[in-house]
Amino acid sequence: MKPNIGISEKNLKNGAELLSIVLADEMTLYIKTRKAHWNVTGDSFMELHKLFENQYKQLEESIDEVAERIGKLGGKTIGTMQEYSKLSSIKESPGKYSSSKDTLKELLADHETVIIQLRRDICDCAENDKDAGTADFLTGLMEQHETTAWILRRYLN
Repeated sequence: MKPNIGISEKNLKNGAELLSIVLADEMTLYIKTRKAHWNVTGDSFMELHKLFENQYKQLEESIDEVAERIGKLGGKTIGTMQEYSKLSSIKESPGKYSSSKDTLKELLADHETVIIQLRRDICDCAENDKDAGTADFLTGLMEQHETTAWILRRYLN
C-alpha cells in the first residue's frame, strides 16, 4: 500500500532513491570503520580501537534508521554489497592497510564527503520534494557526521 502522507508519488520515489544513496554511503563508511577497528596498531591502539568501535556502532544505528526511512516513504531498501558499491560516493581501498594517522585522515575525508552530500540532499528534500520529514532526518544524520569529523580532526591537530 502506498503511503498517503502529503507527498506526491514522484517525490516519495525521489526521496527513497536519494536515501538509497545515503544508505550506500553509510554502509561503505561502516565497513571502512570496521576495517580500521580491526587493523589499528601502534601506541594509541586501544584508544583508537575503542574510538572506531564507537563510531561503527553509531553508523550501525544510522544505517537501520535510513533503511526504515526508505520504508516509510514506500520504497524498497537495497541490501547487497553490489548495490552499495554502485551507489556509494565513498571509495574503498582493498588490500591497503594504512598507518593510524592515514586511516584517521581517510575516515575524516569520508565523513566530510558525506556531510557535503547531505547538505545538498537536505535542500533537495525540503525544496524540490516538499519532504520536511526526510530533510529533518538528514539534518540529524549530518550533525552526527559533523561530530564524528570533529573528533577525527582533533586527533590530527
